[in-house]
Amino acid sequence: MTVTSTPPLLAFHEATVVRGGKHVLDGLTLRIEEGEHTAILGPNGSGKSSLIKLLNRTYYPLHRSANGAPPPVSILGRDRWNVADLRAQLGIVSADTHTAFVHDTGLTGLEAVLTGYFGSFGIFPHNRVTPAMREAAAAALAFMEIPHLADRSLAEMSTGEARRVLIARALVHDPRALLLDEPTTGLDLLAARRFLDTLRRIMQRGKTVVLVTHHITEIVPEITRVILLRGGRVFRNGPKEDILTPANLSALYDAPVQVRKESGYFIADVT
Repeated sequence: MTVTSTPPLLAFHEATVVRGGKHVLDGLTLRIEEGEHTAILGPNGSGKSSLIKLLNRTYYPLHRSANGAPPPVSILGRDRWNVADLRAQLGIVSADTHTAFVHDTGLTGLEAVLTGYFGSFGIFPHNRVTPAMREAAAAALAFMEIPHLADRSLAEMSTGEARRVLIARALVHDPRALLLDEPTTGLDLLAARRFLDTLRRIMQRGKTVVLVTHHITEIVPEITRVILLRGGRVFRNGPKEDILTPANLSALYDAPVQVRKESGYFIADVT
């Protein structure tokens, strides 16, 4: 009998990144399976943003010479990707994405979503936009409950509206997974709650979500696994209920932390 195994969505094996002489990721080793809704949590400087930049090929890990060792980073079982192909498999929305689109492009909502097909920050003469692409982009805006933003400039949108447009852009390819970096940054309380409700709907429809955050309240009930980062390494890793404890969070933040649970959400308070 032949036994086959599905490659993990994301795998890091002793991944190290050095920036400015500092190890921002220091031998990071972890594995996330497809279908496993996961939150990566840590304080500022823990390596969360560097992890995102490693995945979107902004940063590259140090090479290792050990023969036969796994690659430092693999996505869906591959360590080499054409960037456009990668973006079709893994939708990434980060603070850098938001800044680049809202301040620099002058695009409308529909145009911004269409750029997801080309992995660019604009639509250029050599980009061929088909009717099917326009239909899929309109459907992505409708799924995010913002079809009315199709013709509005991103620069005229609220932060929450623009964030929804960028999620639609990430989803237009129907990628295997969605990776979100600090998704509620800049949102007021109501906009943040609406955004998290939409995120839950995405998970409930079967899309794998990996959430990178330093806000425990962003860890929605559908997330089952939590990875704590500290100093560029995995500090704790496991089922959400086992990881989000006062002892673990107090050690992570070097401060006394109390934890309570309300309506499926965890809330942490420094005492």
